[in-house]
Amino acid sequence: MHEEIDAYLQHLTVIRGLAEKTVEAYGSDLLFFRDFLTELGGSLHQIDEHTLFLYMVHLRRKGLKNTSMARNISSLRGFFEFLVQERHLASSPAALLDSPKLVRKLPEVLSRNEVTALLDRPALNTSLGFRDRTMLELLYACGLRVSELVSLTAPDFDPQAGLLRVLGKGSKERYVPLHESAVSFMLSFLRQWRPLFGPKTDTVFLNRSGLGLSRQGVWKLLRRYALEAGITRPVSPHTLRHSFATHLLEGGADLRTVQILLGHSDIMATEIYTHVQSARMVALHRKFHPRS
Repeated sequence: MHEEIDAYLQHLTVIRGLAEKTVEAYGSDLLFFRDFLTELGGSLHQIDEHTLFLYMVHLRRKGLKNTSMARNISSLRGFFEFLVQERHLASSPAALLDSPKLVRKLPEVLSRNEVTALLDRPALNTSLGFRDRTMLELLYACGLRVSELVSLTAPDFDPQAGLLRVLGKGSKERYVPLHESAVSFMLSFLRQWRPLFGPKTDTVFLNRSGLGLSRQGVWKLLRRYALEAGITRPVSPHTLRHSFATHLLEGGADLRTVQILLGHSDIMATEIYTHVQSARMVALHRKFHPRS
């Protein structure tokens, strides 16, 4: 199966444009299945539903949780569908393979007041403080992933159109609009404050040495400002991304628009924010309804 697995992983990378880590995870799953099949003494064309049932039992005995089980099943489904398309197999033995039900954990979301308190923490009279405020503005204004934030370069910012070009997962490009405050902070940072860092790279956000700020650096700064703002629960860059999406939906944005802004390839990934809204409505109803 080695050649078939390599061909499928190349298909995921070149044709479907999946992120490197995603392709690596699928490859790991398929190699694990290949090893199981070798121990079983079977071959690619001998795989049937019974083989896959034995493999599911094998995974359970290894202690895999539902999330890992679901990913393994997804890897096998995609692999066998690819083999059918390439006419290596007549039909997919994984077509009827059921994924375990997953409990979808609702994302942590900040209130609007908490976001305001967080944004107000960095001091605007220092280069580091102005850099940090600009980063926080962009994370919340655009719903950026931290990897997208630290990879931004000056040409990605169009102040005239008020747009930010973002390179997302799988090198997929999208354009996200900026509100006036975020545009103002970006312009001021690029013109006045960024040169003070002695830039040694093209990325927008730099550390004290003039090199690109790391994802870990952004995490640490955000946690510090959250504590200073009186937010005691864990806060990460993704918390601001979740807050961005939730607040847009609360303001009347439609789900499809939020999906495009977040760079989700599948709207199912965006639908979790409707559950956040529902949970909030239930909490508000219980709190304020006179009969609750």
